[in-house]
Amino acid sequence: MHASIRGLADLRIETTPRKIALFGYFGEGNLGNECTLQALLYNIRKYLPDARISCICPGPEETRSAYKISASAIREMPPSPINNHFLRIARRVFVGIPMELIRWLKAIATLRDVDMLIMTGTGMLGDFGIGPGLHYEILKWVLSAKLCRCKVIFLSVGVGPIRRALSRRLVKGALSCADYRSYRDRFSRDYLKHIGFDETNDKVYPDLAFSFPTDQLPQSVGKRRNNAIIGIGLMTYFNRRNIRDNDETAYHNYIAGIGTFVRWLLEKKYTVRLLIGDVSYDHRAVRDLKEFIEKDGITYEDAGIIDEPAASVMDVLSQLNATDLVVASRFHNVLLALMLGKPVLAISYHEKVDALMADVGLDGFRQDIESIDLETMIRQFETLEERSPHLNQQLNSKAESCRIALDDQYTYIFSTYLK
Repeated sequence: MHASIRGLADLRIETTPRKIALFGYFGEGNLGNECTLQALLYNIRKYLPDARISCICPGPEETRSAYKISASAIREMPPSPINNHFLRIARRVFVGIPMELIRWLKAIATLRDVDMLIMTGTGMLGDFGIGPGLHYEILKWVLSAKLCRCKVIFLSVGVGPIRRALSRRLVKGALSCADYRSYRDRFSRDYLKHIGFDETNDKVYPDLAFSFPTDQLPQSVGKRRNNAIIGIGLMTYFNRRNIRDNDETAYHNYIAGIGTFVRWLLEKKYTVRLLIGDVSYDHRAVRDLKEFIEKDGITYEDAGIIDEPAASVMDVLSQLNATDLVVASRFHNVLLALMLGKPVLAISYHEKVDALMADVGLDGFRQDIESIDLETMIRQFETLEERSPHLNQQLNSKAESCRIALDDQYTYIFSTYLK
């Protein structure tokens, strides 16, 4: 923590307009990632009102349209696949290699006059659903930035686990080139130490979503007189170890576990509000949960379930705010609920969820997504509900301390690396 600069949150760095590029997995429908992008845009404009901001992401068209900033693709779409083995090899040699050289030149041209490249987390520095291809792209863009004498900042990123040896080498190579590195949790920093990366001088700061503008957060809702509203955050989840791409056993077990818990809530006369975190993937989980609930003759529309579509970060924030307690799987459903002061029971699919829950003092309120224990889950829920009034205050205080810490970090990186 940079204590010497605490309290400088309103610092304005007066200089010629700076150019800042943001690299992350944006424009693909993941609302948690979009929340990170919105938080970054807000804070860059807060500290550098004249900055020219661009984005490097897999969904440049969507990003340009939504945020009115320039955007480039991390990598152009590959050509259509060829079934013939020899033709594939020929295309790789005579087309693939020259095209990759052109991509390098395009990356350098994109960053030619950029002052700072900010690498965000957005799930890129692990291998949950991600292969070495993206990790290679990260290293390529980092090296291109260094060739352009552009400062490279890895800002409050999550790292690991990375089970593929090639991905570990690529990620470590990219991180080693950075001018500044910070991680959103101690798990990430400890994991890098475990795989042989020197993280001695690196910092731990909260996830960037905690720096989302407070004046855009929905106002808190007072205690309701009627039965509590329980938010159920769903995720279209697959085996975290990716043993077989077509193995849906873990997913169906997850839907069954959550569905059984939702039935219990409905029997106890709670109102259930369904939540998603990814508009591209999570609608399947909502549909499958509905089918599971109706198998016992429950009429979904009359069962006390609120199922409203969410298409934006503000939709998710508003829906979370309209709950009393949240049971969620996706990382940013958990995080945003905590940021709003909502007690959370996490159905964890990743170490980053475990680290977040431990950091806010809720380590005892977790279930592993692949081994949900309904009896234990009900006891955890009842304890969480009983402690809810105290936890609301505790979580609001924690969120405020996270915002202050991130203000320190923004002040430090902009005053130190944009001189």
